[in-house]
Amino acid sequence: MTLEERINQDIKAAMLAKDKVRLGVLRAIKSAILLAKTEGEHKDQLTPDVEMKILQKQYKQRKDSAEQYMQAGRPELADNELAEASVIEEYLPKMLSEEELKEEVKKIIAQVGAKSPSDMGKVMGVATKTLAGKAEGKAIADMVKSMLATGA
Repeated sequence: MTLEERINQDIKAAMLAKDKVRLGVLRAIKSAILLAKTEGEHKDQLTPDVEMKILQKQYKQRKDSAEQYMQAGRPELADNELAEASVIEEYLPKMLSEEELKEEVKKIIAQVGAKSPSDMGKVMGVATKTLAGKAEGKAIADMVKSMLATGA
């Protein structure tokens, strides 16, 4: 079952359950999928990678919005964004823990042969491709930066 089919089924279930938050999020995901399908690049068929990128983008938008609402002193709006992010998270693959991420980055640093912080670009190029969908870009960058700075 494709992500789009799963989303459509879950939209029906959310309608029956009268779950407004879940329904809104699922409709937003469906809209993003349909938009991506109508763009010239993917024309009617989305690969699982593209679907995951759409979900990750939706998730990141919710997280960023929640952070901005918290900074603005609007916790009620932040809670809504976090609730929406948790619904999207159900469709994302399990993220790597910090320890797992550290191990993966260590392997990539050894593979690339990076020695100093000036090699960060080489490491990030490989790391973002290898760890796509398994960790957030900011978490990868922070881990690479700290490991290259300490020489670990």
